[in-house]
Amino acid sequence: MKYHHLGIPTTEAHPDEVYHPHLKMYTRGFEESEFGIEWMRFAPDCDLPELVKTVPHVAFAVDDLEQAIKGRNVIIPSNSPSESVRVAFVEESGVPIEFIQLGAEETGTDH
Repeated sequence: MKYHHLGIPTTEAHPDEVYHPHLKMYTRGFEESEFGIEWMRFAPDCDLPELVKTVPHVAFAVDDLEQAIKGRNVIIPSNSPSESVRVAFVEESGVPIEFIQLGAEETGTDH
């Protein structure tokens, strides 16, 4: 498991944010951040868990997503938000944790 990014919920719109219609959320900052900081703003009709929409999360890149979430309190099941990427969220001590399994072309990031 390797640190990937820190996701921080916000309610403030920003001109650089990108809308992801299938998730009903906006993101910004990850690509520019040396430390993998990602700001997330959610549309009013976003149906992700309130914990994810209100509490910052840390994300870890893993080689085997199913193994990483096995036996944990899964709050967002394994899914593919973009090509070559699979993610799932678990809750640990009241905090959302994201696990990411990246395809070969996605693993070349500096984060």
